[in-house]
Amino acid sequence: MDDRSQGKKPFIKRIGGYLHKVTPIVDGTGKVINSIVTPFQVELKPRDIFQMIVGAYILCVPVAFTEEVWTLSQELPLKNVMYVAGMSVFFVACYVYFNFYRYNLKENIFEYIKRVIATYGVSLLAVGLFLTVIDKCPWQTDMILAVKRIILVTFPSSMAATISDTIK
Repeated sequence: MDDRSQGKKPFIKRIGGYLHKVTPIVDGTGKVINSIVTPFQVELKPRDIFQMIVGAYILCVPVAFTEEVWTLSQELPLKNVMYVAGMSVFFVACYVYFNFYRYNLKENIFEYIKRVIATYGVSLLAVGLFLTVIDKCPWQTDMILAVKRIILVTFPSSMAATISDTIK
């Protein structure tokens, strides 16, 4: 057992390059008999970015192929599309907070902000790339329409990216 486990309080330890929360298990006499080790997912690693990319494409592909989203992006005012973007960032931020940082936000505020921005940013890039490849982002003729389409498809895509990031 680690010397810190004698305090019988959970502590953070780096194991195999990743942070883990170690919770000592004590018997009736107060002696540490075992420990529970769980991943402490507050650092943003390259592996997390790749999981976000895969998650973003999980919902990006089927949604991007629908004519409804192409039409909606033409008809919906830019103001409403910006509301969708704001809702998306809000939901990502809430999910990330409650799944990673609820009890330790103060000491990890930079990592929290970085994860939220990375999740939404990766989703935007994945959707933008995919819509460009399938020729549904008219960059040369109507850049506003291209951006609106990307934002609308990023809404579900960012949710999938967020959820896939929690899978370890």
